[in-house]
Amino acid sequence: MHIHILGICGTFMGSLALLARDLGHQVSGSDAGVYPPMSTQLAAQGITLMEGYKPEHLTPRPDLVVIGNAMSRGNPAVEHVLDEGIPYTSGPAWLAQHVLQGRHVIGVAGTHGKTTTTTMTAWVLEQAGLAPGFLIGGVPQGFDASARLGGGRYFVVESDEYDSAFFDKRSKFVHYAPRTAILNNLEFDHADIFDDLAAIQRQFHHLVRTIPGQGRILLPADEPALDEVLAKGCWTPVERMALTGAGEAGTVPPAAWRAETLAADGSRYAIWRAGERVAEVSWAHTGLHNVRNGLAAIAAAAHVGVPVTAAADALSAFPGVKRRMELLGTVGGIAVYDDFAHHPTAIRTTLEGLRGRVGERRIWAVIEPRSNTMRMGAHKDGLADSASAADEVIWYQPPGLDWDLSPVVAASPVPAQVASDIAAVIARVVAEARDGDAVVVMSNGAFGGIHQKLLAALRERHGGAA
Repeated sequence: MHIHILGICGTFMGSLALLARDLGHQVSGSDAGVYPPMSTQLAAQGITLMEGYKPEHLTPRPDLVVIGNAMSRGNPAVEHVLDEGIPYTSGPAWLAQHVLQGRHVIGVAGTHGKTTTTTMTAWVLEQAGLAPGFLIGGVPQGFDASARLGGGRYFVVESDEYDSAFFDKRSKFVHYAPRTAILNNLEFDHADIFDDLAAIQRQFHHLVRTIPGQGRILLPADEPALDEVLAKGCWTPVERMALTGAGEAGTVPPAAWRAETLAADGSRYAIWRAGERVAEVSWAHTGLHNVRNGLAAIAAAAHVGVPVTAAADALSAFPGVKRRMELLGTVGGIAVYDDFAHHPTAIRTTLEGLRGRVGERRIWAVIEPRSNTMRMGAHKDGLADSASAADEVIWYQPPGLDWDLSPVVAASPVPAQVASDIAAVIARVVAEARDGDAVVVMSNGAFGGIHQKLLAALRERHGGAA
């Protein structure tokens, strides 16, 4: 069967393309924005990519078109599909019908940490010899690709609350029917499709309705928005998870699982289960948010029979995910990181984690508010404080941003400025950054290729030194 995917370079749809190819289908796809890392991954896997949404991309006529949720009526390719009567479906529906049937699905949902927690869970199951299938909304380290069918019973899927398609406004995760469900957290996001937090909670309630009674729900002990979801109805056993510092066991709500931080930056933590200390993780990652993600992955793995000690050992060697505090290079003692941060909470927790790692060394945060919700200004009141763990903040005003970033700079508790020119951003960092500094570039897009341009400019300043 020839399957053509509209929006193929999105993280979800690109991963879907890999699964379709592995099932033996001929796969092609088109997208308006073709950029790494997904475009690079797809090209390396031999999948044909076409720029733009031209009707001629659908000649010869494919057997099925999978339409991404970024597509809408009026798109030339969508209109051609409808006019010609070409069979079509959504990505989540295709995944559920052709991949997830008969599998033990481990679904990872929540506002933050889905990609990282999904990757951690797949990594732990892989190290345990379970050969899981997975679909990850990013490009993981330690695996050859962001998706695979796997050879065992288990399939780990990043379970997004965003809508499925222009013709199916249900959240993607409603299609997946997970048997093990991680609900990491819940905040307001996706203001382009949800009016308020209650609208998102309604979708999470629909997800809870699909989880079998013999399954398992894993969620934090301190997340009121998720408690409100479960109060609407829950038919599945629930295990709660908590995070504490050393010696603080009595200060948190009751929880079946607890991570006790043993290092301020989150690089070491102990795992407690049912009141007993059972394992320890020591890894290269930072941030209490990653400790929470790791605890969830261990609890999910335990539900499918992986010993906690084995899971902790696997996480101690976890290689990470591209664009999640990914160290791109160090030039002249200046470390440059790439991070996907798309929400004030993600910005804050990422920078706090780095602060715990680098101590008093200077942190530069170069931030592009690019997500749909950011562009609409729904989170603008929380942005200034979100970067308070940095020493210098440069807010990039991208073309098309519907509001002015100047008030964010005015309210900033640390030195900050607005820039509308990428070259000017690079020039300032190159001129002022010094040995020992860390530069974190934060965006959920390509950011004009600033990452490699910055590294190149630093190398030029330092005479090619790495």
